[in-house]
Amino acid sequence: MTLLSDDQSVRPQPCRLPQTQKHLGNGFQSYTTDCSKEDFMDSGEGSVFGAVEPPRRSRGRLILHGMVMFGREFCYAVEAAFVTPVLLSVGLPRSLYSLVWLISPILGFLLQPVIGSASDYCRSAWGRRRPYILTLGVLMLIGITMFLNGDAVVSALVSDRSLRSVWAIVVVMCGVVLFDFAADFIDGPIKAYLFDVCSHQDKERGLHYHALLTGLGGACGYLVGAMDWGHSLLGRLLGSEYQVIYFFSALTWAVFLTVHLFSIPEQPLGKEGPESAPSALRLLGSHTNSNGYGALVKEPVGAPSSPTELRPRSFSALGEANSVTSSAKQPNKKAQKRMTLRSLMKAVINMPSHYRYLCVSHLLGWTAFLCNMLFFTDFMGQIVYKGNPYADHNSTAYATYERGVEVGCWGLCINAVSSALYSYVQRCLLPYIGLKGLYFMGYFVFGLGTSLIGLFPNIIATLILCSVFGVMSSTLYTIPFNLIAEYQLEEEEQLKLRGGGGSPRGTGVDVAALTCMVQLAQIIVGAGLGALVNLAGSVIVVVLSASTVSLLGCIFIALFIRYVE
Repeated sequence: MTLLSDDQSVRPQPCRLPQTQKHLGNGFQSYTTDCSKEDFMDSGEGSVFGAVEPPRRSRGRLILHGMVMFGREFCYAVEAAFVTPVLLSVGLPRSLYSLVWLISPILGFLLQPVIGSASDYCRSAWGRRRPYILTLGVLMLIGITMFLNGDAVVSALVSDRSLRSVWAIVVVMCGVVLFDFAADFIDGPIKAYLFDVCSHQDKERGLHYHALLTGLGGACGYLVGAMDWGHSLLGRLLGSEYQVIYFFSALTWAVFLTVHLFSIPEQPLGKEGPESAPSALRLLGSHTNSNGYGALVKEPVGAPSSPTELRPRSFSALGEANSVTSSAKQPNKKAQKRMTLRSLMKAVINMPSHYRYLCVSHLLGWTAFLCNMLFFTDFMGQIVYKGNPYADHNSTAYATYERGVEVGCWGLCINAVSSALYSYVQRCLLPYIGLKGLYFMGYFVFGLGTSLIGLFPNIIATLILCSVFGVMSSTLYTIPFNLIAEYQLEEEEQLKLRGGGGSPRGTGVDVAALTCMVQLAQIIVGAGLGALVNLAGSVIVVVLSASTVSLLGCIFIALFIRYVE
């Protein structure tokens, strides 16, 4: 298993290059070359798929590398908990507040292939990934600053009440969109950075630490949001509880982003120009279909290639789909063809049916999960506590709503803790019910729990049932990617049984397709949920919609997802 397997530390072995013929004078002399992986990596040359692995990394280095996920999820938790209350408090109409979630995923659909490919060809002396991580990290900081401080800044600068409301809505919405855009995009370069600098075993360990620190960061973020800072010393010193929460969020993100950027040295791209595409591996375009969807073609081992014709492999979720080009720098000087949004969508449509079914189930799962998570604190404030976000800020109804939001943060904190714990429970259950069983169980438990919350909105029962959110979160972050790994393994074994005919398909398009399902789910939620709430006249429809979609996902998994031993 890619993500669920136990760590097996293996000492790196020397790499042995195959015997080749070296021209000396009028004859040929056979030779072999032994070199350690560390020596090869230090030589500064790019590598092709499977050629060598980076040196092993210590546990401390991997934890420091994963600290950025703690900070990112901390800020994400603050956004998820307060974005709806903040937008409603500045006067945004109920029918429009879900549209805020539309802009960022649409931008992601349009720009993610471009940014993913650009990072693969970045020639900064600081490495390929870290310049993009730093840029997106600064944008996240600017976004959360506008989001949590926009209302206070506009109130101090604008005296006219109607004009103040309009500017507050604009500034807060821009902050939310900017933060969400940067936080969504930064995950790809972070994963690519991990994969570029780690060996195969360390990738699994690194992903495990990422998942663990993500859960802890979310728990701490929700915990900070659950506290009443308005009457504290910090609240009186900084002005309001939103400024206190911003202080902790900005400090946490700045510190852990800095730690992450200096955790593991990154080798910069070689001096060869970006036009030097990989000659050993090429993603087949539509004009070549002999090896099937997304196939990777390998040139004969004996074919001589100069180091300048090679480029480091892209490991990002969309990076492998975007950057492994369809034509290399050949003698006929063909133009380089990169993966675009159009070719990505075409690859998704033409992928094998079991991959396509996995994408559909992933879309259903994320749609259900986002329906609940993005509006849960608003549900707690309006339905469970019966507060009013549109009331005057010094009224009892608004204070009751704020209390509901704080308790909702406690519920989301329970969700984050249960997500971290369930990642260990999955390992125990895996030998008994398999990946498909875990997939089905995650959707079913979430659908059942959210339906009970919607039908019986009691404070204690709702907080207890928040633990099922963590089950769904851990399921979505692990099981689909493990299924992809198992499907790939099956295909490789079938190729071996057939005597090695054909070429294995690359995983980049598959992972990219799953990543796009998250953004598509966010677009669906942003476009439809606000209108649904306005039509129903109550936010209780949010939780019931999440339950319905999740249970539909259970049926889909049972009928269409292929079982893997």
